[in-house]
Amino acid sequence: MSFSSEIKQELSKINNLKDKQQVKYELLGYLISSNPKILSRNKIKYSTENEYNINRFTKLLSNLNLNYKIEIEGKLFVVTLNTKDIDLIKIEDEKIKINSKLINPESIENQRIEDKKSIIRGAFLGSGSINNPEKKYHLEINFSNKENLEYIKDILQGLEINLKILENTNKYAIYLKEGEEISSFLALMGATKGMLNFEEIRVKKEMRGKVNRLVNCQTANLSKTINASIEQVEAIRKLKEKGKFNNLNDNLKEIANLRLENPNMNLIELGELLKKPIGKSGVNYRLKKIIELAKDC
Repeated sequence: MSFSSEIKQELSKINNLKDKQQVKYELLGYLISSNPKILSRNKIKYSTENEYNINRFTKLLSNLNLNYKIEIEGKLFVVTLNTKDIDLIKIEDEKIKINSKLINPESIENQRIEDKKSIIRGAFLGSGSINNPEKKYHLEINFSNKENLEYIKDILQGLEINLKILENTNKYAIYLKEGEEISSFLALMGATKGMLNFEEIRVKKEMRGKVNRLVNCQTANLSKTINASIEQVEAIRKLKEKGKFNNLNDNLKEIANLRLENPNMNLIELGELLKKPIGKSGVNYRLKKIIELAKDC
C-alpha cells in the first residue's frame, strides 16, 4: 500500500459521524475536489478504486439521508447522486460550485475549527495525494475550478498552513513541499499515525543528510591535510637533496623531521610533539617557511 493510501485509510476511519455538521462539511470537501464529475444538470458521480474511501463517502451520504446509487465499473467503485438533495453545492456553468452562502467572509469566519478540518479532510480524501517521504516531500489536492481552490486556500491560510498554488487552464491545485508544513497538514486532518510515521522518516532523512555532510567535510579536510603534507614532505626532501637542510634553524629542522616521520599527522598533533609545543598557526608558519626556502633552491 502506498503512503498516500495509508493516510487515506487512516482518515476514513475517523469516528466523527455523530456530528452532523462535521459530516456535512467533510462531504463538501469531497464534492469540491476534482474527483466528482457532472453527468447532467442535477446529477454527479464520484469514483475511486479504494474500498475504504468509497465506504467513507457513502457513510457520509447515508448519515445525511441522501439517496445514491453505487455500481462497479471495472476496478472502480462509482457512486451517482442527485444534487437537488444537497444544499452545499450547485451546478453552474458546467461546474460544481460551493453554495454562495458558505463562501462569504462571515460564513467562513463563523465556521468551527472542526468543520474547517472536516472540509480539508474531505478534499484530500476526494482528490488528494502525498508522495512517499523517503523519496520527496510533496502533498497535493486537485480541484475542479478556481472558486473551489480559493475557498480551500483561504481556510488553510487561516489555519496558518503555508501552501503553494498551481493554477492554469488544465489544473487547479494546492500543494506543499516543506516537510514541516506537510506534517502540520496531516495533523490538521486528523492523520495522527500518518503524521508520526512521516516525522520518523523525516528525522531519519535529516540525520542521514547530516551524517553525509559530516563525512564529506571530514573527507575534504583529510584530503586537504594529505595534499598539504605531500607538498611539505617534497619541500623538505628537496632541501636535503640540495644540501640546504642543515642551513635551517633548529626550529625548522625539528618540525621538518617530525613531518617526515609523521606524514599523515595534522598540524595540531605535530605541534604537540615539539620539545616546546606550539599551536596550529605556529606549525603552519614554520612549514610554509620551509616550502618558501625550497622554492629558492
